[in-house]
Amino acid sequence: MNNRKRTGKQAAPKQNLLVIGGIVLVILLVCGAFTVRAVMWVANVFGDGQEAATAPEGTPALTWDEQSARLTVAASPLMAPVLEQLALEFNDQAHEAPSGERLIVEIAPYEPAKMIKDALGRPNFQAMSPDSTLWLDRLEADWRAKLGQTEQAGIVPVGQQRTSGQIRYAVSPVVIVAWESVARELGWPDKPVGWQTIQQKATQDANFKWNHPSTNNASGLLATLAEFYAGAGLTRGLTAEAATNPATLEYVRAVEATVRFYGEGEEVIMRRLTTEGRAFLDAFVAQERVVIDWNRDPKGERLVAIYPAEGALWTDHPFALLELGAPHDDLAITDNQRLTYQAFGEFLRTPMAQSVLLTAGYRPADLGIDLSSGDSPFANTDAVDWRQPQTTLQMPSPAVVEVVQNFWYYTKRPTNVYLVVDTSGSMEEGNKLPRTQEALRAFVGQIQGDRDQLGLVEFASGSKNFTPLRQLDENVRSDLLKQIERMEPIGGTALIDAVYNAANDLLAQNDSEAINALVVMTDGQENESSYTVDDLNNLLQSHPNQRLVIFTIAFGSDADEQLLQEIANIGNGQFRRASETDIEELYKIISTYF
Repeated sequence: MNNRKRTGKQAAPKQNLLVIGGIVLVILLVCGAFTVRAVMWVANVFGDGQEAATAPEGTPALTWDEQSARLTVAASPLMAPVLEQLALEFNDQAHEAPSGERLIVEIAPYEPAKMIKDALGRPNFQAMSPDSTLWLDRLEADWRAKLGQTEQAGIVPVGQQRTSGQIRYAVSPVVIVAWESVARELGWPDKPVGWQTIQQKATQDANFKWNHPSTNNASGLLATLAEFYAGAGLTRGLTAEAATNPATLEYVRAVEATVRFYGEGEEVIMRRLTTEGRAFLDAFVAQERVVIDWNRDPKGERLVAIYPAEGALWTDHPFALLELGAPHDDLAITDNQRLTYQAFGEFLRTPMAQSVLLTAGYRPADLGIDLSSGDSPFANTDAVDWRQPQTTLQMPSPAVVEVVQNFWYYTKRPTNVYLVVDTSGSMEEGNKLPRTQEALRAFVGQIQGDRDQLGLVEFASGSKNFTPLRQLDENVRSDLLKQIERMEPIGGTALIDAVYNAANDLLAQNDSEAINALVVMTDGQENESSYTVDDLNNLLQSHPNQRLVIFTIAFGSDADEQLLQEIANIGNGQFRRASETDIEELYKIISTYF
């Protein structure tokens, strides 16, 4: 144990939102999907203004005394509320270390990709509970790379691992969630329903809308693995060769071509479903437990879980200790924190804790618990079925998972996206323009491969620069980054004209195979446009067979939020304020929807 005195204040488990002053980003999330591997912000950023406990860049990591028995656990956003309840129960039991220190557990909601990124440095937590072991596998691979080590024969010495002592305390299969009426149209519960059923329905019915999250979410990645399994005609032993077989890739491409948009995890989907209902989605991929949670107090129609006929993968909710104090760390886990981890891990497997997890809609790790009787949420309902899935797919090796994730970017729907950027005179205030440029660079950097097209419209009193859509190869990427660097703040704000011109060009592409979207930014009031909102609406209405998504985000108190909301509504999208999170992270989130 490191015996140096650890000083400093312990950071609060929830950070304040980073308030940014002034650019509006117009984001529309209704039918987008992009080829990007985004590092996503916590799901709550698109919700009610609450933020998960992540540490913005430059925030000091936690510090603790050499006898500390306080353990901060980073948990996936969906599981975090349940773990918070269990942590309170554990803390009330007043466990003590031999030294007399009270064993205390705190839960910090973290989006898994951010959890991994922070765990490679000096994080604000000492243990982690992502929704899938997939994230721990990725952490270990990134940790080996950071140490300059290579894995030999699949064995990594324990002393070189970043985590230890994994405990699995709950599971939940990844299913296709649908409104009950939609599920019955698909053949549920009388006929098997799978990925091909969804693909056929979406192909035949242009109004059918379904979604699965980006592969930066466990449910999105596990669903994608299931599609590759189905395309390969396997239920176990998926290899890189089988996954990249042309027939497999064509199968996955056919399914992915019908996805309306990708995006974030279940918690964001459920929030939108609450406010938009059937108008938002007909079906989506999620963990089984979201069906149970929704049906406790349904806001309209019931949801049902469809267990893919080809087989399903499961989230397994591991609990692992971070081995801080290894090379590149200057702060070690204390002996008492290790005791807290062990005690809380044992507590999670107790009958009381397992019962709480079951009530929350998770299947407990204790296989002796009867899911079909008593107060079990699986009893007396056909919305979920504890006997399903009949086929459980074998989790591929981490190497195959990486291959699948990489190839997914070449099988998913391509996208055409215009970035519409305000560089009027007001952008000179503070650090608005530098932060905008930083965010734009982040957005461009998230796009993988060269199947997507990106254009850039820079506007003030009129269009300063209109760079048309081009395939984002390395030359185009370089040109766009140079244009971003040359941006200068001058002129008025012809917002509607810029949006109209970008939308008109996108619609003229007549590319129904791609997801077409606008991302619009401004910090001020519309004051110089020739076109009106009605003109924009008429333009989109005149192309009924083409879908166009518009995302809107407002920066600063001077932006015309009512106008931005109206533009987002016309584009069947969403309006957000940049003050809800760091603008660069917001751009990364937006990129995951394509």
